[in-house]
Amino acid sequence: MSAPVRRGRLIAALVGAVTLLLGSVVAVVAGSGALGDSAAPSAYAMVRGLTSDSSTRVPELPGTVVNVSLGNMGGAMMGGRSGMGGEAMFLSVDRSAVPAGTVSFVATNIGSIDHELVVLPLADGVAPGSRSIGPDNKVDETASLGEASNSGGAGAGEGITPGASGWVRLTLAPGRYELVCNIAGHYADGMYTVLTVG
Repeated sequence: MSAPVRRGRLIAALVGAVTLLLGSVVAVVAGSGALGDSAAPSAYAMVRGLTSDSSTRVPELPGTVVNVSLGNMGGAMMGGRSGMGGEAMFLSVDRSAVPAGTVSFVATNIGSIDHELVVLPLADGVAPGSRSIGPDNKVDETASLGEASNSGGAGAGEGITPGASGWVRLTLAPGRYELVCNIAGHYADGMYTVLTVG
């Protein structure tokens, strides 16, 4: 077999292996909402080699449940800096619209650094991601309706640690809401999305 043919087969094998690995990671991330509330931290722990403790078990929550995945890629392992534009960050939901009334949010951190979820009203015609960022690299959250930033618990805390979940139950009127991570620099790095309540 000639050197160019061997090189071509080696490249094809490497591309296949990388594709398989990325497909597995995407399946875990995408499936975190579909696996059920308490399965997401366990699935993440298997991929990352983390130990999921019992404090991350999510109780049965009332109303419509919105599963939120909080994450980052890069950081110190990739030469980036937490929350300073050095890594790709994301905040995604398993549904973009819910009925008005009781809505429970389960925020699961599938990243390698702390994250949080803050629910803010978003006026009609205002684009998500367009809030002013203050000198502390955060957005103003005085209009916050609630947050999930407590590892393994409900409500506010010091941030959701990697592999853990936090949750919050809210009563939402019809309208648009921006879901954000407001840890310094995370909003600017793309951690926001819109939820429509009808």
